[in-house]
Amino acid sequence: MGSLSLRVLLQSSPSPFLRFLSLIVPPAPYLPVLALLIGASTWGIVWYPYRLLAHNGVGGEWSALITYGIATVAAVALFPRAPREWLPRPWLFLLMGLSGGISNIAYIISILEGNVMRVVLLFYLAPLWTIPLAHWLLKEKLDARGYGVMAIAMLGAMVMLWQPEIGAPWPQSRADWLGVVAGLFFALCNVLVRKAAGASNAAKSTSILLGVTLVAAPVALVFAQKVAWSVVAGQWPMLLGIALTLVAMSLVLQYGLSHIAATRAVVILLFELVVATAAAWLLAGEVAGIREWIGGALIIAASLLSGLVRSSGEQNIDGASGKNN
Repeated sequence: MGSLSLRVLLQSSPSPFLRFLSLIVPPAPYLPVLALLIGASTWGIVWYPYRLLAHNGVGGEWSALITYGIATVAAVALFPRAPREWLPRPWLFLLMGLSGGISNIAYIISILEGNVMRVVLLFYLAPLWTIPLAHWLLKEKLDARGYGVMAIAMLGAMVMLWQPEIGAPWPQSRADWLGVVAGLFFALCNVLVRKAAGASNAAKSTSILLGVTLVAAPVALVFAQKVAWSVVAGQWPMLLGIALTLVAMSLVLQYGLSHIAATRAVVILLFELVVATAAAWLLAGEVAGIREWIGGALIIAASLLSGLVRSSGEQNIDGASGKNN
């Protein structure tokens, strides 16, 4: 992500209310850490209201379409100039939005169908995909550390997905497949975000929110069960609450990521795993098995090491181009 802070984002908006908010965001040193912890915690718990909506008759595809649709409208209202930044590189922002859309929809559906901790850990296989994608799309050098990170992540996946019946690692359910797909497209989206150097975080976030909406629409209309609008109307408070939370979380995470080094940010964002595991146990009675714990430890180690690899790569790129992101 770029270095555009929440204060600058708010001040750049024509909304008087947002400009007022920019004046009350104090530059305290602990705020970026707090912002990342809030963002990670929100992602670790956001699956639960989606499950409640599914239980009440609004499936994951429809709830994603409605919540991200509202979030997209809110983001464009807050940052009306952001879409103009797409015009010089329309295909890049289109691919960024669609990859973010596939990732989010796959994650939401998998978290509704599968074990929360298992899905989140498979999602965090992202370093396995990020490093080769960055090598291919960003021309980042792939060294021994990169290969080491990929090997550790692959080992963690093998432990979690191993099936003694066939003697090989293989996803056990649709939720497993979708968790892996979500991590793959999350990695692609992150690489494309880095490729869009110079664009504001508002432009990138709005593109991704719109991308989720565009992906969710055909999935809901073609593949999901039809839902009565009377049912949707009864869930509007929760749907609106999730949508506004998505926008707020996006801004909070941008603020934190723009003020903390990548290596520290990776460690802090892994707090999502702690929150997701605790929430799954307390709210859904889900308990992870020994393979999930061992495989998860390896995947977390790969995520931590990937922060070191990516930080080094980003410094080399910035030094060569003379740009400060």
